[in-house]
Amino acid sequence: MIGVVYLGNNQQTQERLKYIPGQLVRMTTSYKEAAQICTPHVSNEHFLVFYERNVRNEDITAITYLRKKCRNVYIVLMTDTMTEEDRNIYLKCGINDTIHLEASVTELNKKIQFISDREGILFSNEAPWRGILKFKIPVWKRLFDIIVASLAIILLSPVFILTAIAIRMESKGPILFKSKRVGTNYAIFDFLKFRSMYVDAEHQLKKLSKERNQYKEQETEEPKSTITAPLGDQAEMAMMNMGMESDMMIGDEEIMLVGDDFVVAESDFNKQKEDEINNAFVKIEDDPRVTKVGKFIRKFSIDELPQLFNILKGDMSIVGNRPLPLYEAEKLTADSSIDRFMAPAGLTGLWQVEERGRGGAMSAEERKQLDITYGQTYSFLLDMKIILRTFTAFKQKGNV
Repeated sequence: MIGVVYLGNNQQTQERLKYIPGQLVRMTTSYKEAAQICTPHVSNEHFLVFYERNVRNEDITAITYLRKKCRNVYIVLMTDTMTEEDRNIYLKCGINDTIHLEASVTELNKKIQFISDREGILFSNEAPWRGILKFKIPVWKRLFDIIVASLAIILLSPVFILTAIAIRMESKGPILFKSKRVGTNYAIFDFLKFRSMYVDAEHQLKKLSKERNQYKEQETEEPKSTITAPLGDQAEMAMMNMGMESDMMIGDEEIMLVGDDFVVAESDFNKQKEDEINNAFVKIEDDPRVTKVGKFIRKFSIDELPQLFNILKGDMSIVGNRPLPLYEAEKLTADSSIDRFMAPAGLTGLWQVEERGRGGAMSAEERKQLDITYGQTYSFLLDMKIILRTFTAFKQKGNV
């Protein structure tokens, strides 16, 4: 476990960090004191610094000082919004990552665990301080993508025009739909599709995903909290006096995790996390949000054609793993899932041809394993086989 330091003066953030399970977070408001804390006593000692964003010039001075004095730190900037200019400046002076200023105890704990699990990579002596192993697309694959995508756009230009006219005639709204997707190396980009739904479709997703999600194996239960209301001052003081600020013991084994407004058994917390990963993917059966034109272009995969421009930009490849929406990708950061993002993101792929060949009947776990398999075994020959199978499977056999 790496050491964790908070550099800032936000009392609410300090309170949340106190409740990180099994983790003592050292607090300071001085960057020079933070540098002293992060001075290692042994050669393999590493630190994570949560740095609360303040005045930019002061931040640059502090982060640069930390980076100069401590080569064994991973700096996470706590902020709400950032301009592109600010992003570039903070990256240049030495931050490694960002997290929202009002991140919950669970989110903060996930960040700590994610970095701790990859300590050997992030703090490797053979890599620069901001370096992390990344997937790089082979030259042969990139050249193939550019040639094929360019030819396809030219040849399919009449289809582009007719589809755009049909969408505009049926319903109001933009012809193209843009959504943020997570692709190779967890990179986020604007994913293009022909609009196949009504304009308020995204607002209906939460309700529909509970009722009709094909991938949902079981209803995720709420944590069975011992205390459901916020902790009162007297209860909080009693726990502190008993030496139980971050956890409590029930009997000899059960650990209770204390958050801002809940107390939950560690076993229930872990079960909920596992359920979230198992039910990360969302696909709605007989989706009522889809337009008539949308049903047709989805059935023949015409809605996917604008992604040819994503391929030209380098966001995607012709063959690879499907880029995921943010709400799906954020649930796939465990070690058992991360390999799917260390591979090309693609227009078509192994699980697409397998799934459509089975009428859309595939579990989330099967889909994830096919993604991982492709990332570990892809080759020019495998890509050609998938492309040939795509031409025979492009017409969906189910209303999915």
